[in-house]
Amino acid sequence: MNLNVTLYKFLRNWPLPIAMTGGAVAYFLYKALPLPAGTGAVVSSVVSIVQPGLIFAMLFVTFCKVRISELKPQRWHLWLLAFQLLPFMAISLSIAFAGGMPSAARMLMETAMMCLLCPTATAAAVITAKLGGNPASLVSYTMQINMAVAVIAPLFLALSHPVAGLSLEASFLVIVGKVFPLLLLPLLCAELLRRFLPSVHGWLVTKGRNLPFFLWLVALALAIAVTTKAIVHSQISLLLMAGIAAVSLLCCLLQFYAGRRIGARYGETVTGGQALGQKNTVFAIWLAYTFLTPVTALAGGFYSVWHNLVNTWQLYNSQHHR
Repeated sequence: MNLNVTLYKFLRNWPLPIAMTGGAVAYFLYKALPLPAGTGAVVSSVVSIVQPGLIFAMLFVTFCKVRISELKPQRWHLWLLAFQLLPFMAISLSIAFAGGMPSAARMLMETAMMCLLCPTATAAAVITAKLGGNPASLVSYTMQINMAVAVIAPLFLALSHPVAGLSLEASFLVIVGKVFPLLLLPLLCAELLRRFLPSVHGWLVTKGRNLPFFLWLVALALAIAVTTKAIVHSQISLLLMAGIAAVSLLCCLLQFYAGRRIGARYGETVTGGQALGQKNTVFAIWLAYTFLTPVTALAGGFYSVWHNLVNTWQLYNSQHHR
């Protein structure tokens, strides 16, 4: 019994490092298995379906917790939106109109661009609650930034990284077709469920309130596995890889710091930090693989490591200072 209690406490106290380690170990175990030829293509195809599916599920359950009428932006929300979107737009335009840019510089700029644009993690509300913040306000901001990204990302990605062989307008429509439904369709489904199946909706809100966190752990493990694969098979130099890791770390620490400073002015220190610092890195990795390059996807993977280390440290301090 003592062993079971100890194991339970370990799993409860360290879920993020466990999920991250599990994802990396799972990749190496998969590579060590004597699987038939062609298995890799099947697995990649499955991952390309599962990743957006997890994003959809996490957003859907999260959006069930609030009504559209509750999405009244607070002043500090607007500051956070500006902090995320304006630098992303500026970097994207710089890439689009800067001719002859070295590939390494472009990759580092795209790293910063992805780390800034990436919406708030759906499980951030759970972490915010554990840290004593305001999860309702966090969920409201999560919905706002997802809607903003659904509108802004297609236009600026089409400018900075157009789809090969397509015009700007066609590139924009291709990106809209992939990004817009993924971020806004869960909101529509949540509203339909609230209206037509209120009992199921009520169950998700009450009994399933921690479901986004567990879905996030699965998504995190998968994201780390994909990142591990990208690192193992990457042809880029160690210097460039270190640069991507450093830029993502800088963006992570900067956003946690800025979010806490902005939130502190409105009595929302914890909530502001999590809203800006804790990212839906599964979305960032998917977006980079889909519209940029596998190398740029490393940014999301590294950011996933950094923000989960920050969260682990915050949760540890919170539990030991009560």
